[in-house]
Amino acid sequence: MTMSNLKLGVDVVSAHNLLPKDGQGSSSAFVELCFDGQRFRTTIKEKDLHPVWDESFNFNISDPYNLHNLTLDAYIYNNVKATHSRSFLGKISLSGTSFVPYSDAVVLHYPLEKRGIFSRVRGELGLKVYITDDPSLKSSIPFPAAENTQVDTQSVQNPAPNTFHNVIHEARHTFHHLPNPNHSQQQRNTSAVAVPQQMVKYGVNEMKAEPQPPKLVRMYSASSAQPVDYALKETSPFLGGGQVVGGRVIHADKTACTYDLVERMHFLFVRVVKAHELPAMDVTGSLDPYVEVRIGNYKGVTKHLEKQQNPVWNVVFAFSRERMQASVLEVVVKDKDLVKDDFVGFVRFDLNEVPMRVPPDSPLAPQWYRLEDKKGEKIKGELMLAVWIGTQADEAFPDAWHSDAATPIDSSAAASSLIRSKVYHAPRLWYVRVNVVEAQDLVPTEKNHFPDAYVKAQIGNQVLKTKTVQARAFNPLWNEDLLFVAAEPFEDHLILTVEDRVAPGKDEILGRVIIPLSLVEKRADDRIIHSRWFNLEKPVAVDVDQLKKEKFSSKLHLRVCLDGGYHVLDESTHYSSDLRPTAKQLWKPSIGVLELGILNAVGLHPMKTRDGKGTSDTYCVAKYGHKWVRTRTIVDNLSPKYNEQYTWEVFDPATVLTVGVFDNSQLGDKGSIGNKDLKIGKVRIRISTLETGRIYTHSYPLLVLHATGVKKMGELHLAIRFSCTSFANMLCVYSRPLLPKMHYVRPFTVMQLDMLRHQAVNIVAMRLGRAEPPLRKEVVEYMSDVDSHLWSMRRSKANFFRLMSIFSGLFSVGKWFGDVCMWKNPITTVLVHVLYIILVCFPELILPTIFLYMFLIGIWNFRYRPRYPPHMNTKISQAEVAHPDELDEEFDTFPTSRSPDLVRLRYDRLRSVAGRIQTVVGDIATQGERFQSLLSWRDPRATAIFVTFSLIAALVLYVTPFLVIAALAGIYVMRHPRFRYRLPSVPINFFRRLPARTDSLL
Repeated sequence: MTMSNLKLGVDVVSAHNLLPKDGQGSSSAFVELCFDGQRFRTTIKEKDLHPVWDESFNFNISDPYNLHNLTLDAYIYNNVKATHSRSFLGKISLSGTSFVPYSDAVVLHYPLEKRGIFSRVRGELGLKVYITDDPSLKSSIPFPAAENTQVDTQSVQNPAPNTFHNVIHEARHTFHHLPNPNHSQQQRNTSAVAVPQQMVKYGVNEMKAEPQPPKLVRMYSASSAQPVDYALKETSPFLGGGQVVGGRVIHADKTACTYDLVERMHFLFVRVVKAHELPAMDVTGSLDPYVEVRIGNYKGVTKHLEKQQNPVWNVVFAFSRERMQASVLEVVVKDKDLVKDDFVGFVRFDLNEVPMRVPPDSPLAPQWYRLEDKKGEKIKGELMLAVWIGTQADEAFPDAWHSDAATPIDSSAAASSLIRSKVYHAPRLWYVRVNVVEAQDLVPTEKNHFPDAYVKAQIGNQVLKTKTVQARAFNPLWNEDLLFVAAEPFEDHLILTVEDRVAPGKDEILGRVIIPLSLVEKRADDRIIHSRWFNLEKPVAVDVDQLKKEKFSSKLHLRVCLDGGYHVLDESTHYSSDLRPTAKQLWKPSIGVLELGILNAVGLHPMKTRDGKGTSDTYCVAKYGHKWVRTRTIVDNLSPKYNEQYTWEVFDPATVLTVGVFDNSQLGDKGSIGNKDLKIGKVRIRISTLETGRIYTHSYPLLVLHATGVKKMGELHLAIRFSCTSFANMLCVYSRPLLPKMHYVRPFTVMQLDMLRHQAVNIVAMRLGRAEPPLRKEVVEYMSDVDSHLWSMRRSKANFFRLMSIFSGLFSVGKWFGDVCMWKNPITTVLVHVLYIILVCFPELILPTIFLYMFLIGIWNFRYRPRYPPHMNTKISQAEVAHPDELDEEFDTFPTSRSPDLVRLRYDRLRSVAGRIQTVVGDIATQGERFQSLLSWRDPRATAIFVTFSLIAALVLYVTPFLVIAALAGIYVMRHPRFRYRLPSVPINFFRRLPARTDSLL
């Protein structure tokens, strides 16, 4: 079969909720398809906003090797009989990279796109698009010649019984695979004449042209221009608690354990505890024993212990049941030798007799087993073992050596520290506030010289300086605040040095103070910290490594404290996962529990080459609050199955969970140790967008921006559930300030926040990098969006267009009012005039009408509320249209390396200033998007609160005289400062918690 026989099949199924265009509340729609210079058209469905065509068309593919550069365009028009013209109802465009074989094709309902900025469209179009080489399929006739040809109008106008209409109606909401009766009949006819179904090659994929069972696929995209390949996909997997469909568990498993958000995987666990009275193998009578656990091609090896006849290992091995190809388990004791390891003895188990353990059953107690030689006879020595079959809910799972995390060749249990799963707890961070007041009786290094003094403060790698005071005295006054970040337990001291600017580039030390942070006073509010005088010690250099100190009378006046009333920002403010203050006594009770099941990844791009083929050694990292988790590394697998579940306490719904996928670059040769772990992609999910109790099972596209453009690196399959422990507390949170009180009482500047956040990320990365296995710095920085404040032309354009989309609503209102003034629709204009006269005559109805209108709009939008978490959108991020030069600028180093010195300085200054502008524009857009989210049900609890408030406000304002309301409102706005609070009001707190489209930015 040659590539020249390939055809593109398009089944036009149905449309839903089209815009009425005939002036009578309806439309007469038809679809026009354009591909590779060919154009086809469906029949016209008279006066139907939910038309069903179910017509099939076949396009010739002139050059199959150029298919990825071609585009299928589908336009929906309204047929205007009176003028023999047509009006635009919407369009969709599908790239050739999204075409699949017929066996993988399903019916997808695509949201209609606009043709221009001022186009007005709505609704969806259901298409099934596929590649086929079936020789029985003939190319369709282009529509100019087919205008007079009837295309099975009988079957179109009478498509099926009512049940088929019900299926179609349901499909518009659930996107089930819809069978094509005509196409199925055609397949049956083909089978009747014994035409063989032959294999078709398309690129590197092989596909069959035979129909497959229906598939359940739900595609979502926040924008109609978002490519389908980048869209979110809802799945219905079988998890530990049963099958999940539409966020609810059906066919519940009565034996389900606490790990009900992941697919249950069975492992053979082998705990090697210790050995007793092993026989001596060497001439000297010594023994260097180790244990080798073997099943089929997989084996796990403990470390060897020198000269131990009673060794203790206490190591657990876990072998995946999916990969087992043997029925016998062998536990072999060997003696480490220079040339060839000696066989000591072994214990053999039949897997059919291994017991099953399901928590909360008690752990299986290890037993002593007598060793056997190769002939099966008992020998001297015993081995204490425990062998059982369990799941990932077993307590031994996190610390075990895993067969699915290592190749059959790489069997060392000692190397498992680099690939095992781990739960990390980030250190508690504090802001250190150092108020440098003044110095007294400074002694300059030169006589008759008044010092130009400044104070340099240092904690670890953080160094700050006060301004230089050029005072005609020996008692300089600074009164400056210096801010640092420190982590518990405190390892570095606060070192303050008073220095004299003797000459440009030359400073002399006048004295030094070292203050241990463990002795610094802590505070949780803005109470006054008592100042203290510290004696300055003057170091005299005697040796490079030694300093002798002598005391003298100079003193330094300081106020030093650990500020626990702030939340130390160590991540991007738009994606904060925790908003609690440092001081634990200020923490509020938790409002719920967040459960995350990391199921699997599919279609990952190879990140390295091993044995001549591309592969990846991937692991996932999830971050929420102080708790970081890392799954085990699945070695040499582009479709890894993790099936690990984790839980977090939730204290604030306006927080974000971040899940990233990385390639482990520390495995393999010794030279690879120290390489950076490569980022594959990440997913962000805002807690407030999740419905309580619903299980979200979606496959998220892993989108990463490279210097060459945006690239999909694969898909990550997650299961998420947010459970509320106290609904009343959760609703009360919406009225509280977003950040702790100290952020409003004594706020930081933008420059201070950026500097402190940078230091906080470095400290967290340094502490987590000490764990075993280490969470490397590049992973922490990628998860924390450390470079989000840097200049990017692409992000600036994205924020600008976000701002424009907010104002587009005002433009639409202005256009609508212009249409009213122009009497384009007389009925609407008359109604507006009547409403205007009523409101003029009865002004007290204005506010109740507005709130009642918002209440009704909110209730109306409830049926269209988002049913899926937000995901990254390449169109909103301006990633697909970014110019290569813009991407080169975005991925350029800071400072730049593209220009000479003078241009580089100006370029860096421009980037720094533009970065601030970009942030301000983004903040303005965020405020506007929060207004939009009031009634969009993006945050279901916030919208429910606002809709309820709107109803109550409408009723109260209806029965209360307008003059009273206006008077009270004016008095309240102009109230005396004594009656004002320093904290934001309840409406402002509620508004700041509303979600924005920052979650969709790449």
